[in-house]
Amino acid sequence: MFKWLIRLLSLVFFLGLSGIVALLVLYQQIGAELPDVSALKEVRLETPMRIYSQDNELISQYGEQRRTPVSIEQMPQPLIDAFLATEDARFYEHPGIDPVGIVRAAMVWLSTGEKRQGASTITQQVARNFFLTREKTIVRKVKEIFLALHIEKQLSKNEILELYLNKIPLGHRSHGVGAAAQVYYGKDLADLTLAEMAMIAGLPKAPSILNPISHPHRAEERRAVVLGRMLETGKITQAQYNEAMAAPVKARYHGAEITLNAPYLAEMAHQFALTLFGEEAYTRGLNIYTTVHADEQQAANEALVNGLLGYDLRHGYRGSAATLWQGGTPWNEEQITEHLDTLPDYWPLLPAVVTGVSERSATVVIKEKGSSTLEWDGLKWARAYIADNRQAHAPKQASEIVKAGEQIWVRPQGEGWMLGQVPEINGALVALEPQTGAVTALSGGFNFTLNKFNRVNQAERQMGSNIKPFIYSTALDHGFTLASLVNDAPINHWDAGSGNSWKPRNSPNVYDGPIRVREALARSKNVVSIRLLRDSGIANAMQRLNDFGFDTASIPATESLALGSPSATPLQMVTGYAAFANGGYRVSPFVVERIEDANGLVLYQAAPEQQRIISEENAFLISSALGSAIQGGASGSRRWNGTGWRAGRALGRTDIAGKTGTTNDSRDAWFSGFNPNRVATAWVGFDDFGRPLGRTAYNPNLGRDQVAGGEFGGSTALPIWADYMKVALSHFPEQPRSVPAGLVSASIDTSTGLLSSQGRTEYFVKGTEPQRYSRPDSHQQFGGTSVTDELF
Repeated sequence: MFKWLIRLLSLVFFLGLSGIVALLVLYQQIGAELPDVSALKEVRLETPMRIYSQDNELISQYGEQRRTPVSIEQMPQPLIDAFLATEDARFYEHPGIDPVGIVRAAMVWLSTGEKRQGASTITQQVARNFFLTREKTIVRKVKEIFLALHIEKQLSKNEILELYLNKIPLGHRSHGVGAAAQVYYGKDLADLTLAEMAMIAGLPKAPSILNPISHPHRAEERRAVVLGRMLETGKITQAQYNEAMAAPVKARYHGAEITLNAPYLAEMAHQFALTLFGEEAYTRGLNIYTTVHADEQQAANEALVNGLLGYDLRHGYRGSAATLWQGGTPWNEEQITEHLDTLPDYWPLLPAVVTGVSERSATVVIKEKGSSTLEWDGLKWARAYIADNRQAHAPKQASEIVKAGEQIWVRPQGEGWMLGQVPEINGALVALEPQTGAVTALSGGFNFTLNKFNRVNQAERQMGSNIKPFIYSTALDHGFTLASLVNDAPINHWDAGSGNSWKPRNSPNVYDGPIRVREALARSKNVVSIRLLRDSGIANAMQRLNDFGFDTASIPATESLALGSPSATPLQMVTGYAAFANGGYRVSPFVVERIEDANGLVLYQAAPEQQRIISEENAFLISSALGSAIQGGASGSRRWNGTGWRAGRALGRTDIAGKTGTTNDSRDAWFSGFNPNRVATAWVGFDDFGRPLGRTAYNPNLGRDQVAGGEFGGSTALPIWADYMKVALSHFPEQPRSVPAGLVSASIDTSTGLLSSQGRTEYFVKGTEPQRYSRPDSHQQFGGTSVTDELF
């Protein structure tokens, strides 16, 4: 018996020695192929690209992998204990491979024929995750063992564990425990409960089938295994075990913790980063700081959405989104809730289902809000939509508007809710810091999820009267002053080539005869704009438009450009107006202020440039006239309002200037305006170029302040601009524009444009001021055209 024992031990020794020799031989063969594990000291964990506002609000996150690197000191000890108890209980004792674990796993396999226990240590998993594939071969396993031994020599145990817990895939594109805590629970690691930590620690075995979102029952069973091992190893008490085991599974998917809604701007920043860094932008942990401030961006969002919803309210209710039941057995609340959970929401609109209708109210179930009541104040606006220019009678009871079983949209109204609908109209709002071109707010449409088309930089729309300041700017450099008289009279131009007459008209179709250039611009006189274009030259106007940044290659060089027939994007428009606001410089708009890597190293810094395109004097004069478009003015004893008078009423400031714009048949409504600190453009229209904005009739159910009639730049786009500017300009005290040294002032007679001792102050470029005083028998000139010339 003793001899057999000696022989068995000898055999074991021989086999063990043979195994060691075999490993040494194998190491000699593959050792040169092993990667240098010292690279782990400099490892860069792939993290997604994040986009922030100037005040560090998260706007968006891009990248396939969600990772939030966390130091070992920031990880809760129970979380570490949970992973060690499950994955590698002897981690702090073994040298990188665990012979005890290997023997235990082998014994289980020999006795049961099943692989119930893994033999890979955490160090081996680090070796595999960073350097090797997951192929199941002897060579890969040997490489893994040798690498694990090398890693243990290069790194401390805590460094190895930190790499592992930040690298390991944990399902739903989360990599590392920091990301998993956010993805499954929307929490930082320090805020996790023991049950949640155990749930995350159970994921490495099979994250796709053990995660609590896709497979909650399997995940709960796996959590029980983790908690059981923690109890066995003395890391938790029986009471802690019982409490964690009883905890319900509440995991759900949490996206990036977006704190500021600016998706159109985020996509512009995203594309900019891709241009600079290519596909590496997704993995280098870039932090992109945009030029917007949170309060201004939020104001832009609300201004545009409220403006578009306001248009929709005026034009009538188009009916429910769907009918879930009609007569018969109504759905129960569980059925309704399940259906609502499948529907999107478009801030501030939430889907809801009507469950009952009374005389002047309706009961509804609202997604994630439960049951509520729509009172009459939230329903009475909803006269039926017939066409864009026609609405039905005002409703008198709720049953004319909604019916039980209808899926509708609602939005907040005070402490309650009101009926809403997803608008078919759309729009854009963009604002710049005029001195630099930095974008301070940008909203490219009603809802990015609904439609990703960015109307700020992609929608080329006819400019309408928004073009006129550029035409007038040209005229001021070609013989005209703000006091020059131009004939505001109808034009009838015969075109022999086409055999047609061109008869452009003012809007409204009213003509005042001799009128000063200042008043003509402020009141947006179409025929005056054409006469100024004729006298200053189409070629000069085209060059001026080119200088302001418009694509003149696509603009026909005809007189119709004076009325805004060319097209431009809102971003081009606001950039053009910035030159009036900043004293005559063209700027290049930009949305990215700087880009940093994951360590805070600045990789890109914006360097704004200016290029002078008009004189400071020209910019001041146009700005002054556009100020009159808001503040109004007087000609003799006659008072007049400019087309932007609503802006003055809304903001109550005298340092703002702006211009309305409306195209033929009101297909596009614009307002562009500024003060020395902000310049902004608002545009409203249908994405269908041929669809006019229409008209609305007075709604007797609503108050006296409602907007009715035609949809124009001053009534449709201007309120959006004003709502944004209320917030944007609240940071800046009123700031009157300083008068350039090259200008002089003179008192003029507003009826004649000549000097008057009792007139109103006007500004002139030195040498262009009038030299004569007004007399009752003065024979006046209209720019370069005599008053005796034909008016047609």
